[in-house]
Amino acid sequence: MSVFTHIPLGQRIPPSLHSVSCSLPTMRAVVGYEEKHPEIVAQMTSGYPRFVQHPLLKKAGAHVLKAEGLTGHSIWLTSSTQAAHQLRDWLNIAEAKVISHSTLTGVAFPESAETFGRAKTFLQHTGMLLSSREAEDYLVRVGELSAAEPEADFPGYAAARVKGALARAYQNVTPEDVFLANSGMNAVYAAFRVVDTLQRPRGRKRWVQLGWLYLDTIAILQKFTPNPEQDYVLVSNPLDLTALEKLFAEHGSEIAGLITEVPTNPLIQTADLPKLYALCRQHGVALIADPTIASPLNIDILPHCDISVASLTKYAGNEGDIMMGSVVLNPKSEYAAQVRPKMAAALEPVYSRDVARMAAQIGGFEPLIQQINRTAPKVIEFLRTHPKIKELYWSLEPASRENYLRLARSPECVGSMVSFVVHGPLDRFYDRLRLPKGPSFGMKTTLICPFIYLAHYDLVTSPAGQQVLRQNGLNPELLRMSIGAEPAEEIIGALAEALS
Repeated sequence: MSVFTHIPLGQRIPPSLHSVSCSLPTMRAVVGYEEKHPEIVAQMTSGYPRFVQHPLLKKAGAHVLKAEGLTGHSIWLTSSTQAAHQLRDWLNIAEAKVISHSTLTGVAFPESAETFGRAKTFLQHTGMLLSSREAEDYLVRVGELSAAEPEADFPGYAAARVKGALARAYQNVTPEDVFLANSGMNAVYAAFRVVDTLQRPRGRKRWVQLGWLYLDTIAILQKFTPNPEQDYVLVSNPLDLTALEKLFAEHGSEIAGLITEVPTNPLIQTADLPKLYALCRQHGVALIADPTIASPLNIDILPHCDISVASLTKYAGNEGDIMMGSVVLNPKSEYAAQVRPKMAAALEPVYSRDVARMAAQIGGFEPLIQQINRTAPKVIEFLRTHPKIKELYWSLEPASRENYLRLARSPECVGSMVSFVVHGPLDRFYDRLRLPKGPSFGMKTTLICPFIYLAHYDLVTSPAGQQVLRQNGLNPELLRMSIGAEPAEEIIGALAEALS
C-alpha cells in the first residue's frame, strides 16, 4: 500500500497544532480558499501562519480585547512592541493604538474590514506576527488552555545550537555573523531596511529585483520604497546580466541594493552569482541573496553576496511546524562592519519555545538534504521523460545549469524543488494526485501546490494579470513540488497514477 493517501480539506500538514501547511486537496478547494467561499473556509483548521491567522492568535487576541474592555474593536498581536509601533504607523489612523497587555503587544482599532485587511497585509509582508507558541503559553497562563501541546524541544542553549548549525552550513562564517529572525520574511524585510538606511544618505534609493521572486519579497520592494514608481526596478530575467549592466551603467550611483533568489521561486533559475556580485561591487550596490529554495547546504552563496537571507521554516525546521528565518553576513563584505551592529535591533525577536523547537529539529537538517539529493534526480528524471509533462523546471535545467553548478557544493546537490506543467486539465491531474497538497516546502513530507494560484490569484484571474504572468514566463497552471524524504518509487508511483 502506498505511503500516500488523500488528506482531507483543511487538515494540518503535519498534524501538529503549530504546523505551517494545510491540505488543499482539489482545485475547487484552492479556488474556494482564495475567494473565501464559506463552505471551504469553514473547514480550514489553520494555514500558512502569515496568510491565515492562527486560531491561537485569534483566541489570545479576543482575550486581550475583553481584558482591556475594548468592545467593538479588532486587534492584531505582534512579535514585539517595536513591531506594534511600526504597524500603527503603517495604518496611520488616529483610532489605532498600541496595546500592551501582560506579555503581549499588538494594535487595536475599531472594527473595520478595510483596516483589518491593511494590518494583515503589513504583517504578512514584514513577518511581524506573534508566534503561535507564545500565544499558546499566554492562553495557558490566563486559564484559557489547560496546557501547551506536548512536543520535543532542546534542553540546552538553543540559540547557540541553531546559530552553530547555520554557521557550519554556510561555512567560513562564525556564529557572530548569524542572526535569527522570527520568520524568513522578517529576515528579508530587516536586511532591506538596514541596507536602505545605510545607502540612502549616500544618495542611493533605488532597489532592483532580479528575477520573479516570492510574492512578499516583491511586495517589500514595491511598498516600502518611498517612491516605488522610481525606486523599484524589476529585471525579470535573472540570466540577463546584459540588461543589468546597462541599468547599472546608467543609474548605478543611485541604486542602493539588489535582491535575488538563488535559485528563484518558482522557476528555479540561477543567476551567474559571481559575475553579478562583481558588478554590484563595481557600482557600490549591496547584494542580498536568498538561497532558501536550494538551502545553504547545497549551494555556497556567501562569498558571492553581501547578505544571505533565508527561511529556516524550510529544511532546518524539517518537521514543518515552526516559523523562523536567518540573516547571515559575508564577513568580507564592505558593508559587514556597518550592518552587523544594526541587524539585531532590526530583526524581530524569536520566541524562546520556537528557538528550542528549532534546535531540536536542526540536527535533521543535513540528513534530510542528503536524502533529498538522492531521491530528487530519480523523480525529476521520471517527470522529464513523461509525455504528459509540458514544462519542467529544476536546478539543472540547461538555461542556468552551469550557473547553479558554480555554486553547488557537489554535482549531486540538486535540491528538492521541481516545478512543472501538465498537458491537459490541471484539475484532472491535481485532484487525483495523492501527494500531500498545500503551501510551503522543505519538509520531510513531499508537498505540492498550484503555486501561481496560491501566490498570485489576482493575476491568474484577470486578463491584465495573465499578461504579466506571460511576460515573466509564468504559466498560471504551474505546479511546484518539494520532494521529501519518502522513497523515490513511492513519489513516482503517486505521480504516475495521477498522470495515467
